[in-house]
Amino acid sequence: MSDEDSVRFDVAGNGPDENELALRRAEMVHQQLEPRGISDRRVLDVMSTVPRHLFVPERLRKRAYSDTPLHIGEGQTISQPYMVALMTEMLGLTGSEKVLEVGTGSGYQTAILAELGQFVHSIERFRSLADSARQRLADLGYANVEVHVGDGSLGLDFEAPFDAIIVTAGAPETPASLCSQLAEGGKLVIPVGSQTLQRLHLVEKRRGLLSSKESTGCVFVPLIGEDGWEA
Repeated sequence: MSDEDSVRFDVAGNGPDENELALRRAEMVHQQLEPRGISDRRVLDVMSTVPRHLFVPERLRKRAYSDTPLHIGEGQTISQPYMVALMTEMLGLTGSEKVLEVGTGSGYQTAILAELGQFVHSIERFRSLADSARQRLADLGYANVEVHVGDGSLGLDFEAPFDAIIVTAGAPETPASLCSQLAEGGKLVIPVGSQTLQRLHLVEKRRGLLSSKESTGCVFVPLIGEDGWEA
């Protein structure tokens, strides 16, 4: 990666300049998202404001706005900005939705959803990631988020139904548990395929019936759980 692809820190090494960070977010939107077809203005606006660099390990903050996923510990990653934007756009959030996120990770996608929906329930199987994301989101003032620890492939039946469900891990098939927790008119976005290559699926519930459409190819860490892959 060239120096131009990373955020510049000040001469004392204390951290990035806020104007520089705003510029990098704007460049991320204009160079990575809009040319690939992301057009939902609300999604683009929130991607330009949420501080992605605060959701990655400190050693990787200079790469926070690069066009790539980054490791966050426990064998997990923060998704490429484009994939975050694409999956969010597919949900078509308007601001009134109760959202379920499967795979909290660093909490970055959670923050994006919290900006665009009414309330977000997020579930993470690694307690260490859940605890750090919960604290990070609280520090940033997100009061409309609750982070749970558990088997995300089973969803959160006690909080269902959900207007939108997003799964940030690849599944062998769309979990029946998640489909059953969709509200009427709800949407579910999930990567489906092998453990090494998936395609995004958009599942919608209309008049009690489910329909599914395939979208772009992608690569996510596997969805481990009872309705996913075995550990």
